Amino acid sequence: STLLTFGRELGKTTVECSDTPGFIVNRLLVPSLAEAVRMLERGVATVEDIDTAMRLGAGHPMGPLQLADYVGLDTVLFILQGWHEKIPECGALQCSRNFKKTCFRRENLENKTGEGFYKHK
Repeated sequence: STLLTFGRELGKTTVECSDTPGFIVNRLLVPSLAEAVRMLERGVATVEDIDTAMRLGAGHPMGPLQLADYVGLDTVLFILQGWHEKIPECGALQCSRNFKKTCFRRENLENKTGEGFYKHK
């Protein structure tokens, strides 16, 4: 409650959430990144089409695969693995069998190396 008051005093909008891995935003966001990888693996759509669909269809400022690159594919994998250990019954938190292979082809680590799903300058 003290933190909620502090946030409001700073002019911020506050929300309450119980203590759970990822709280609200990341708990919804990270599994969507993993699902985008699964869709890519199944050949549902290309990287560009998945990201364009979410930018235009959901109003996101960037698509899930571009965001995964931005966050860091190694970071996304680390988060998913940690959450899966804590909540193994939650299927949305599982990486696909090929997640590492898909994300780290040619050992690309996105913005950190300049190449992930996209080539970065």
